[in-house]
Amino acid sequence: MNRSQRLRQRLRQAYDAGRESVYAARERERARRAERAEESERLITGPEPETLGPVADGGPPSTTSRDDADVPRALRIAAAWSWRLIVIGIVGWGLLRFVGAVRIVIVPLLVALLLAALLAPAVGWLLRARFPRTLATAVVLIGGLAAVVGTLTLVVNQFIAGLPELTASASAGIGQIQDWLREGPLNLSDGQLDQYIEAGQNWINENSQSLTSGAISTAGTVVEVLTGTLLVLFAAFFFLRDGDRIWRFVVGTLPVAARWRADDAGRASWLTLVAYVRATVLVAFIDAVGIGIALVVFDVPFAFPLAALVFLGAFIPIVGATLSGAVAVLVALVDGGWVTALIILGAVIVVQQVEGNILQPWIMGRAVALHPLPVVLAVTAGVVLDGIIGALVAVPLVAVLNTAVRRLSRPRPIPPPPVPEAVVVRSSAP
Repeated sequence: MNRSQRLRQRLRQAYDAGRESVYAARERERARRAERAEESERLITGPEPETLGPVADGGPPSTTSRDDADVPRALRIAAAWSWRLIVIGIVGWGLLRFVGAVRIVIVPLLVALLLAALLAPAVGWLLRARFPRTLATAVVLIGGLAAVVGTLTLVVNQFIAGLPELTASASAGIGQIQDWLREGPLNLSDGQLDQYIEAGQNWINENSQSLTSGAISTAGTVVEVLTGTLLVLFAAFFFLRDGDRIWRFVVGTLPVAARWRADDAGRASWLTLVAYVRATVLVAFIDAVGIGIALVVFDVPFAFPLAALVFLGAFIPIVGATLSGAVAVLVALVDGGWVTALIILGAVIVVQQVEGNILQPWIMGRAVALHPLPVVLAVTAGVVLDGIIGALVAVPLVAVLNTAVRRLSRPRPIPPPPVPEAVVVRSSAP
């Protein structure tokens, strides 16, 4: 056998060895997938019952005990599902109790996450402009805080300036209502009106203690509000500056086999949250501009404060903009009468239709693929659990969980087959 034949033979052997290693790797991967499928099915259906003895021809196998053998299979499965659901319910109840106990920490952290998702693109722009990370975060956070404080100051000043005029309009409106009650279809007498007014005053006097205690308790929560505000700013700063490092630390605490999927789901959820906040801000701005223009055109007082209220209310999907628009209609009714109120109501309805039929499917549909039904249920549950803050964070929480579950439930990609080890071919000396 000459040198070229020996070389071809060794190349053939190397090729056969590499092909066999690839086939073996594929078989091992198939075996692992089959084992995972069997394990998943075993977790869902539970272990097969052991037989007590020989099985009669054509008869069902007996179970571990005679009592189980006398229970129908459907009832056994229902009982197995029931106690598992009971355990899940107890764990969920305990989790809700824990969240309620540390609410003063959980709520500011959730608000800080929303704020960080809103300001993260601005920080990214400054980082691409060669700003240091700490300086970029501080500039964006201070600028956003200044914008919020300036807007609130302008709203309060306009409200204080227009309050006397609105008070006079409200007094005139109350007088018109009293005249309608006397001369309208109800045809109430002055004595009956005085009786109803006196009953209202008596109710206020009787409940003044509870109202005062409520005001005192509200004043007692000022310290909690200030503490929560400082925690929001502090947490948002570090989320913006060190968010990636914090997330890598959290992922590093998980088992090695779960890190890749958890990291993929977490980063996709963060992108969903950023897209949701940006889309919500855009939709809220369009709602506020549309209703604000109508208020300015028809000379309704507090046009800017009411537009700001519509902007803030739009952060609660479906419900918020409607309620804030109702406040605008009420102010228009007090100041300008029924005609102006009906016109403002028509403007609110038009803006809501544009939002629901154009803006929400086009802007929000691209950011978060959520059906209106879970959105309404999430807002309702958030209001029941934690009022306005619950309604604010409920929908983004559902959107993030939806993305995370979708990513975690995706089939795991099969890794590429290993490359066969290189075989060095050397020809021996002749």
